[in-house]
Amino acid sequence: MRALPLCLLALSLTGCSLLHKPYQPISSPTTQPTQSEPARSKPAPRPAPVKLYTNAADLVSKPFRDLGEVSGESCQSTAQDSPANLNTARKRMQIRASSMKANAVLLHKCEIVTGAPGCYRQAVCQGSALKVSDQ
Repeated sequence: MRALPLCLLALSLTGCSLLHKPYQPISSPTTQPTQSEPARSKPAPRPAPVKLYTNAADLVSKPFRDLGEVSGESCQSTAQDSPANLNTARKRMQIRASSMKANAVLLHKCEIVTGAPGCYRQAVCQGSALKVSDQ
């Protein structure tokens, strides 16, 4: 009766070894792709840079469309972690604006808050995502 679990274990392990793929060496990167090799796809394009406006007066002479509110956060989980960073929060806000197809952000405020749920300290930036037209 003790042999039955051992036999089942041995069979299950050998069953997994049947899925092993044979070794195929990787061709060197200096070789040109042949007709049988698929062409390598290009990496995903980087999002367009999002300009940061801190003063609404800079937008007075420029036509723009407001795409909505955006925010970015940086969290310091415990007192021993690296501190919450306003630059990181600002950058995350710009990335979110870029995903909304914005090319600019009007910064409303950036601040460090304490007592946020799950964070010892948190840097938060809020702004408006804008699509500024070229004149």
